[in-house]
Amino acid sequence: MAPAGSITRMPKALQSTLISLREMLFTAGPFVLLAALLLALAYQLLQPNPPRKVVLATGVAQGAYAEFGKRYAELLQRHGITVELRATQGAAENLALLQQPGSGVDLGFVQGGTQPPVAGDQVPDSGLVSLGSMFHEPVWLFYREDAARRLAKAPTLTRLDQLAGGTLNVGAPGSGVPPLMQALLAANRIEPGTLTLQQLPTTPAVVDLLAGRIDALVLASAPESLMVQMLLQTPGVHLFDFAQAEAYSRRLPYLHPVRLPRGVVDLARDLPPTDMRLVAPTAALVAREGLHPALVQLFVQAAQQVHGGAGWFQRKGDFPNAASGEWPIADEAQRFYRNGVPWLQRYLPFWLANLADRMWLALLGIVAVLIPLARVLPPLYEFRIRRRVFRWYAQLRAVDDARGQRPAPELLAELDDIETRVGRVTVPLSYADELYSLRGHIEMVRQRLRA
Repeated sequence: MAPAGSITRMPKALQSTLISLREMLFTAGPFVLLAALLLALAYQLLQPNPPRKVVLATGVAQGAYAEFGKRYAELLQRHGITVELRATQGAAENLALLQQPGSGVDLGFVQGGTQPPVAGDQVPDSGLVSLGSMFHEPVWLFYREDAARRLAKAPTLTRLDQLAGGTLNVGAPGSGVPPLMQALLAANRIEPGTLTLQQLPTTPAVVDLLAGRIDALVLASAPESLMVQMLLQTPGVHLFDFAQAEAYSRRLPYLHPVRLPRGVVDLARDLPPTDMRLVAPTAALVAREGLHPALVQLFVQAAQQVHGGAGWFQRKGDFPNAASGEWPIADEAQRFYRNGVPWLQRYLPFWLANLADRMWLALLGIVAVLIPLARVLPPLYEFRIRRRVFRWYAQLRAVDDARGQRPAPELLAELDDIETRVGRVTVPLSYADELYSLRGHIEMVRQRLRA
């Protein structure tokens, strides 16, 4: 059985708690509201969370750019980012779309050498940034064996000028191959009219090559291209060996000498039967300068997963890298290459880690502003609680000052009314001494009135 009086004490204790909470709310409410407004303002200005959709310009269907784009889209979808893949003819069109306002393209694969050269070592101010070099794009010059016998009177070609009199497909307008091939032909002093140049897209050009309607075709693509892998294993079609690969790299700085190892295509069939020397520009992932830093971070992380492994032309860890001289490296990409994945993202979900990473400086500023204001809260809370008691002293003093001027019974009745109303005052236990002191002072005035 509950002790007597517990039923009456419980509501009183509960009421005291509620009053304490209410006073705390009224005291801290403006402070919390100010903090929320500052946070909302910082969030609006900093925009820490990236857009949920981004457009990536890739290339032709079944090309390496298209295959890589699919893998990027899959990886970013895990973080809630939708990557729309924009099919194009290749690097030149990708660059044009990035430089065209209103195209809607945010990023694109761009082949080295596609950007028109500028004087000296200056970096062009095009409003674009690089997310790094992603992979080598070897120049694959495939030719028919019967065409080599007709043009060079040999089963294989050893020099580009041996194509004179033949038909060469250099890729569709908008790809990076036509300007690259023009540079190679010019370096060999091959006059434009010496051979017939066609600019068909990849698929019809391959069909024409296999049908014998053209003698050779050029592709610049990573080996992941399905067309490249098919032609490497097609009987009667040979891959041109760039014996002067090192010299090409010295004459054209965006080219690198690479080697296709013997048997890497098919070990069982020993394809290719010998090491093949090739030249290769490097493909970069280029973005508009205003791309959200969080998206830059996600794309370079995805690039590490897509391009970071060992391949036909690189060892594990060679790509991606920050070696890109045609465009400045984005700050967030540079941060990734220097420090790796941000520390918070190793332990927290991306959205939470990114929010903390982008907002921490603003949070420090807000805390620096609010800490001095927070010192006012305890005295203000104490004042609000004590005011519930002290406001009765004004009426008590008025009764005491009226002693001798008004009838004592009237003052005693007024004092009783004050005491009754004070009895209904509730304060937290830590301030109960103030309430009991008031009651003692009421009794003291009553004794004086009775005297």
